[in-house]
Amino acid sequence: MSPNKTRLQVVPRRPPAGGQRGSGANHSKPQLVSGRWLLAAVCIVVAAATACGWLALCLLFWQGSWQLLYHPLAAIQKTPASAGLAFDPVAFAVTDTGAPRLKGWWIPAAQGAGERRRTVVYLHGQDGNIGDAVDAVARLHAAGVNVLVFDYRCYGESQFARPSERNWRQDAEWALDYLTGTRQIDARTIVLDGTSLGANLALEVAAEHPELAGVIVDSPMADPMVAIFNDARARMVPARLLIRDRYDLDAAAGAIRVPVLWFESTAATKPADATQEPQAYKKVASHKMLVWVSPSANTYKQTEDALTRWLDELPAR
Repeated sequence: MSPNKTRLQVVPRRPPAGGQRGSGANHSKPQLVSGRWLLAAVCIVVAAATACGWLALCLLFWQGSWQLLYHPLAAIQKTPASAGLAFDPVAFAVTDTGAPRLKGWWIPAAQGAGERRRTVVYLHGQDGNIGDAVDAVARLHAAGVNVLVFDYRCYGESQFARPSERNWRQDAEWALDYLTGTRQIDARTIVLDGTSLGANLALEVAAEHPELAGVIVDSPMADPMVAIFNDARARMVPARLLIRDRYDLDAAAGAIRVPVLWFESTAATKPADATQEPQAYKKVASHKMLVWVSPSANTYKQTEDALTRWLDELPAR
C-alpha cells in the first residue's frame, strides 16, 4: 500500500436501544387522552357557559326591570294653560355644570285665595309626566293654594336617569329644597300630595319631614313591587337581591307624624271592603281623614270639598 493513500476506517453502526434493528424499530407508541379527563373538561366548559349566560340574564334584568313598574313619557301634551291657569316654568337641582336636573311648573294661588299661605308639592304617579297631572293640579289650585308640580328624572323634560325609589326620593327632596331655599317658603306651610306610586313617595318623604304641614295621598299602591317580582323573568334570577326598590306602604304610614288626608276609590275595592279602612291607613298614628271617592258621583266636587275642609282644619304651625 502506498504511503500517500489515506486509510478509511469503517465504524460499525450501533443497534437501537433494546437490541432491535431495522427502520421500524424507532416508532413510539401513541399517547391516548383519558376519557375521564375529556368528560371533566366538557363539564367545566358547559358549567362556565351556563354561569356566564345566567349572569348576563341577571344583568339584563337589573338593567331593564324598572320598565315593568315605571312608564315615563318625554312629550308633554298638556300644560296648566289648558285649564286656564297662569304658571311659570321652573328648573332646579342643578348639576356641577349648571344644568338643571328637574323641570316643572309653579302655579301661584289666586289673589285673595283663602289658603294662599299653603304650598302643595304634587308628586305624580309612575305613568306619563306632569302633562297628565293638569286636572289634579287644577283641583288643588281651586282650593286656594300655591302648587309646585315637577317631573322626576327620566320623565318629561327633566334630566334622564333610570327611575328608582332612591332617585324619586332624592327628586322630592330637591323639590323641598327649592321651595325652602330658593323661594324662601316656610316648610311648616308645605303639603305633599301624591297619587298612585307618587302617594307612596309622599308618605315616605313626609315621614322624614315632621316639620311639614301635612300630606295628601290618593290611592297609594299597597304592593307596587308585584309588577316586577311577579314577572315570569323574575323567577329566573334573584330579583329581590337585584332590585332595591320596596315602597313599603305600611312602614311609611306607621312613621307619619303629620296630618294625613287619604283618598281611596270605591271602584278599586271589593263591595265588602268599600267601607273598611285600608290596612296601611290604620297604621297612621297622627291626625287623619279618610275619604272614599265614588266614580259615579262628581269626583272633582268630592275631592275639592274634602281638600278644602282638611286644609281649613290644619293646625297653624
